[in-house]
Amino acid sequence: MAYKISEDCIGCGACAADCPVSAISEGNPYVIDPAACIDCGACAGSCPVGAPQAE
Repeated sequence: MAYKISEDCIGCGACAADCPVSAISEGNPYVIDPAACIDCGACAGSCPVGAPQAE
């Protein structure tokens, strides 16, 4: 199950920088491509506000 970024996103980009498969793209909020996401949780671990959440 892929992660999804909630509206709590502050647009800092920490999640995108830490994604090992580059599944996160800039947006408002940032967006995770569910087809590319490997469900590793790296984005959730790096987010200062906990915006990435498992669906």
